[in-house]
Formats: sequence, structure tokens, C-alpha cells
Amino acid sequence: MADSTSIQAPAKTNLSLRVLNKREDGFHEIETRMIRLSLADRVDLSWTTDDRIELTCSDPELPTGEENLATKAVRALEERVRKKFSLRIHIEKKIPSGAGLGGGSSDAAAILTGVNEMASLGLSIEELAQIGATVGSDVSFFVYDCACDCTGRGEAVTPLPDFNPGLPLVLAKPDFGVSAGWAYQKFLNSKELPGISYVPQICPWGLMMNDLEQPVFQKHLVLASMKMWLLNQAEVHAAMMSGSGSTMLAVLNKSDAGIELAERIRARFGQSTWTWVGHSL
Repeated sequence: MADSTSIQAPAKTNLSLRVLNKREDGFHEIETRMIRLSLADRVDLSWTTDDRIELTCSDPELPTGEENLATKAVRALEERVRKKFSLRIHIEKKIPSGAGLGGGSSDAAAILTGVNEMASLGLSIEELAQIGATVGSDVSFFVYDCACDCTGRGEAVTPLPDFNPGLPLVLAKPDFGVSAGWAYQKFLNSKELPGISYVPQICPWGLMMNDLEQPVFQKHLVLASMKMWLLNQAEVHAAMMSGSGSTMLAVLNKSDAGIELAERIRARFGQSTWTWVGHSL
């Protein structure tokens, strides 16, 4: 049994996101294709002897109690294997919160994987994904080390191990977040804004679209403006909102254009705009 481990917890983005009917459990049925990004948090795990879970995070604004998905992941694992864990967890955040990039879910999945290895539990990926589904909708996706098609509320995962477009990407996020729960709640009564393109974008890997752009753009007009501005940039192949926002995703048509585009984004939308240049995994 290993004493400690350090795990990279990658961000995700949605190449497509369709919102279907509302379910009896209050969640929405969705169809989405998600890929992992080279942007990642680092999750450090180590055993302790004080019979509790000690969670710390480099972002002081994030809660570190039982409400954090990281702690919930440990509790779900404890319930599954009927064993208590004394664990110290530190999360070094690189993925912004409220961004539609799945940072909290990825951290939770990293903890499931890490504790499974450290404690020699022998749980399969499928079993970890089942546990992850009880923690959060996107956690199951992050257990798999590849792109996935996800249905249900996002927890029904079909791995796509041969899908690896290696996309050069730029992410841009204004200095506010969006609650995923709010975005789904407002979807049914949302409308398209005039002059904004919501049509599926034809790409070699399939159609890119995001139904949650409707409610989020209605509230945050700057995101609608950012999408249309990105689509007008010569180096941008496709652009849309990532997940429930507030991050905007730009897929580039050449891999060496990201840094200059990120500079133009900050010049256009303000230096407080968070940007990231990287690629899909």
C-alpha cells in the first residue's frame, strides 16, 4: 500500500452538448461528447493517522468541507468498500471554477483513482465510474483516460479510445462564473439572441454545438459577443461556449496561433479575462 501519490486531473470541454427532456429526478437528459485538455489541476494524496479527511486547496475561495466533490468522492468510496480512510488531500488548482471545464469533477475522479491504487482496492474502471456517478454527473467521464460520449445526465459513458483529434485550443473566460444548475434550469424558457449564430459548426470530428448557449448568452451578453468575435478571427476554425460556461472555446486551424490570439482576446475583452493556450489530449 503506497503512502502517497500525485495525480494530474485534466480539464474537459464539450465538443457537442444537446439538452433533451427533463427527467423525473430533476436533471436534464443530455447527449454530449467530451474530451480532456492539457490544462490540469494537481491532486496530492497521502495517508494520515488522525482518522479524518483533511482537504486543502490553493484557491482560498473553494470550500474544503463535506460539500466539496473531493470529500464526497472519498465518502462514496468508503461506502462502496465499507472502509474508512484517513487521508490528506491537497488540490493545486489550475482549472478555474464556474468555467464549464469540469475542474471539481476531475479532482473527484482523480481521488477515486488515486485511493483505489494507494489502498490496493482493485476496483475496475467501470466500478470507479459507477461510484463517480453518485458523486457528480461528469465524474464518471474523468475516470476514463480518453474522449467519451455521455448520455443520461452525463453519467452514462461510452469511451472513445480511438478518438484523438489533437486539437489546438484557446480558452477565454471573463472574470465571472456560471452555475451549471442555473443554466439547465433556465434552458427550457430561453431564446436565441438576434444576430448570434447557434447553428452547428461542421468540423472533421463532427458537429460542434452547445444548447446551453441560449440561456447563458441571454444573461451574459459578453459571451455572445465573444463567440461572434472569435468566429471572425482568421485562425479560428470553430468557437462556442464550453459546457455551461463561462469559458469560451476556440479551435484553431493552426497550432502556432494561440498565444497571439490570446493576447488579442485580452486586448478586446479586458486584461482580467483569463486565457489558456493548449491542446486536447
